[in-house]
Amino acid sequence: MEKMKMDIGEAADLFKIMGDRSRLSMVAMMNRRECCVCDFTECFGMSQPAVSQHLKKLRAMGLIKERKEGYWTYLSLNEESPFHEMIPEIIAAIPDIDAQISSMIARCSREDCC
Repeated sequence: MEKMKMDIGEAADLFKIMGDRSRLSMVAMMNRRECCVCDFTECFGMSQPAVSQHLKKLRAMGLIKERKEGYWTYLSLNEESPFHEMIPEIIAAIPDIDAQISSMIARCSREDCC
């Protein structure tokens, strides 16, 4: 598969979006597994509208996709995004991210909400 090329403006936009701690953590979680909006509200202690604002920015960049199942919306990384190949590399560059994300995932259990 040929790597997608991006210009400096697109790279700057990606880093701007990923420069927010909450969005970066959300993307790192979705790099591991599909997530529900309620996972993020629980893990981050944020209201649903606050989570939705972060997800809106990720969606606008084409980084995530969603699927509906009944009342629930599940989110995952968009494999068709031109940035998709970079996401694991960005996450891997963060020291101790695996332990931090594992801890966050352990704290939020889908069984309680969806």
